Amino acid sequence: MRTSIRNAAVAATAVSLALLATACGGGESGDKGKDAGKGSAAPSASATSEAPAAKALSDAELEKLIVEKADLKGYQVQKAEAGDVVPASEVVTEKPGCAPIAHAMSFISPGSPVASAERQVLAEPKKDATADPEDALLGALGVEMSAVVLGSYDGQGAQEALASVKKAGADCAGGFTVSHKSEKNKVLKVVPESFTAGEEAASFTITSDLEGETLISKLVVLRQGNTLASFSTVSFGPGGVKAFPKAVIDAQVKKLG
Repeated sequence: MRTSIRNAAVAATAVSLALLATACGGGESGDKGKDAGKGSAAPSASATSEAPAAKALSDAELEKLIVEKADLKGYQVQKAEAGDVVPASEVVTEKPGCAPIAHAMSFISPGSPVASAERQVLAEPKKDATADPEDALLGALGVEMSAVVLGSYDGQGAQEALASVKKAGADCAGGFTVSHKSEKNKVLKVVPESFTAGEEAASFTITSDLEGETLISKLVVLRQGNTLASFSTVSFGPGGVKAFPKAVIDAQVKKLG
């Protein structure tokens, strides 16, 4: 039984890392907007009439604003590797309207950002010198990992992108399939949640099927001015992610001001 749990956990890790970094994810730096806007919803009347026009920040400016290790106690923070960041056009959903959710689940800012920055944030596992190797492995797999992405937009782009995420969450509640190259992952359910952050936010609990294993993850996309911050959090421990990564989100909102 312990071996089957370990094997399932390792298998889930191998497959769902694609969910975190490529297959329900992937992204591209700088020119994401060329592809990421596909499947986006039109902005709401309030978004187009109330929010002032804005000029996007640059990649360099976002790099100064994205959360770092010094901002978070008990977490490791690292830049996304080049292999983790892929063009939005390589992440394809069977239902085009679900693309904003698939993109927001990892290293793609939804909509048409002018600039972006990405980080991987991992909660530091609690050390137990008495744990045997299998228990240590399962403990490490239970660590929460968040893909944090900042995207900056011109004009009403941030409002439009967040509106597209909200619409996708409603339209794709029954699930969808997302493909990255030869890999496919199945999102079974998207459930809207109430999580308040930034000037406005969309949040979801997402259930995925990864080679027969169920993965429960959390997704938050918030807007602060003309910047969107996306947080896709996964854990391979029993029950998956049980709560939104409030410490990570609060630290990022604080830096955005």
